[in-house]
Order: sequence, then structure tokens, then C-alpha cells
Amino acid sequence: MHFKDARSLTIQTTDDMLAILKTGNSIKDYHAGMRITVYNKMQKGYSYMLQEKPGTRLGFRPDLSPAQMLRLGVFEGKYLNDCLLEYPKEWFIAAIKKGKLSPQGADPSVNCFGVKSRLSIGEWKEYGWLPNAHGWASSRYPLLSDRINPDHRGWFEWYCRYWMGRRIPALDEVQIKRYHAFQRHVAQIRAHCAAGNQSCRPVQRQALLQWAHDPTL
Repeated sequence: MHFKDARSLTIQTTDDMLAILKTGNSIKDYHAGMRITVYNKMQKGYSYMLQEKPGTRLGFRPDLSPAQMLRLGVFEGKYLNDCLLEYPKEWFIAAIKKGKLSPQGADPSVNCFGVKSRLSIGEWKEYGWLPNAHGWASSRYPLLSDRINPDHRGWFEWYCRYWMGRRIPALDEVQIKRYHAFQRHVAQIRAHCAAGNQSCRPVQRQALLQWAHDPTL
């Protein structure tokens, strides 16, 4: 397995991504007991072991897998582009074929609903939305008061690593609760939109998608 490539820190185009993905890892190569070493712009040297086979024994029922989310269009195409060797190459190749990744810059038009629906990492930090990452927001998440969250990019990075098979029980409990709490947006859409009218509340629908909820209600 190959996890480090310095080219991943200077990606500018999807062609750059495809060149790196030629040596990427296939989903069939990941298994319980494997150790993954992280190497990207925000994190180097962190490693974790997969305790479950990818996509199994999740303990909750997300509507969408990370691969499905990337293929539909999330986070303006700009979220995991420097993490190509941490995750299965199939995730990225399928999203590139759909025109849903934008390494040259955040592009709301590649989102599933064609609208901007994200805040910067700095804004997440300010609002305390990163559970104890770098020691932030421990009072907001008491379960993690003595722990550090290694997922510096927020909920979706946690979900990708959790889906792959990593387990950190205290952190996982908090993030699964956050997933369920986001369900409130489903009720709001149902209350304000006619059934099947997916042009109604597109920003809210995009946000649901970015939390692995089905936005097509």
C-alpha cells in the first residue's frame, strides 16, 4: 500500500490527481488490521488502524457513503483532493469522471445543487464545530475533554475514516449524535417544500448531502 506522494501537496488540476491515482490504493486492498499513514496539506505523520472492514458495522445508518457523496458533488469539489492515497482511488476517479472535483479552487457549481453551502475551517473553529480538534471546544464536547480529535477537517473527514473502519469510541459517539441532530433539516424541508420539488431550499439540501443524508426527499 502506498500512502505518501509529495505531488499531492501541489495538485492544481484533475489531471494531476489522476497521475497520482495511478499508484493509488483500491478499495479491495483495505481490510481490518491495516494501518494507514496520513500525508496531506493539513496533517502528516498521523496514522490509524482499521478495526473493521470498510463500510461494515457502522453502528448507525447514513443514507450515503463517502464515495456516493463525492460522486454527487459536495464541498465545492475541494475537500479531500490532497488525500488521494489515504482513501480508495475509486472514490476520486468516479467523482472526476462526473466533473465533481475542483482542485484549482472551490467551485459551487460542481455541488449537487449548484449552490454554496459550506464554511471555512476557520469559521468552524470559531463556532466550536470541531469537537476538541487541536484542543478546541472541549467544553462543548465534554466526552472529549481529555482527548484530541485527529480529524482536522471536520465531520466528513471523521466519516470517511470511520466508514473505512477506524474506531475512536468517544469521538465516534459525538459525531454520530451530530449526524442524527442534522436530521432537523429534513423536517424543515418537508414543512416548507412540496414533495419532489428539489429546487426548493437548495442550500439546505446541499447541507444535508454533506452530512450523508438523502437530500432528495
